[in-house]
Amino acid sequence: MSRKLVTVVFDDTLATVKHIFDEAKFHHLLVVEDGKLHGVVSDRDLLRAMSPFIGSTVESARDVNTLNKRVHQIMTRKPVTLRPEAKIADAVEMFLAHRISCIPIVDEQFRPVGIVSWRDILRSMAADARQPESAA
Repeated sequence: MSRKLVTVVFDDTLATVKHIFDEAKFHHLLVVEDGKLHGVVSDRDLLRAMSPFIGSTVESARDVNTLNKRVHQIMTRKPVTLRPEAKIADAVEMFLAHRISCIPIVDEQFRPVGIVSWRDILRSMAADARQPESAA
């Protein structure tokens, strides 16, 4: 789980989201209002919502205006979440059952405390596999 969270709010523009994804090495942003989780925006959500002509030689004002859409227009609402005490197996079951690529980790008040992606799970499993077996 990553505890470094980057969040956006309902009314942030897709231009803001694009800038964050262009600068970062992650693929999901948590949508938070009043400290509570309300949704998730992925880089795929962004790509579906913005014009494919942005940055090309045929870009028009209409294409650029797609970046003025707001986060609440493209976010996934009521995301699947886990609590901090959940096991890796719980996360794996959620990934498989819901066909998602990240799971926000929330506390009792639904405040985000972390995020786990399927890549985090694979990294953890690979690290465990490299550990030598302890002698019995």
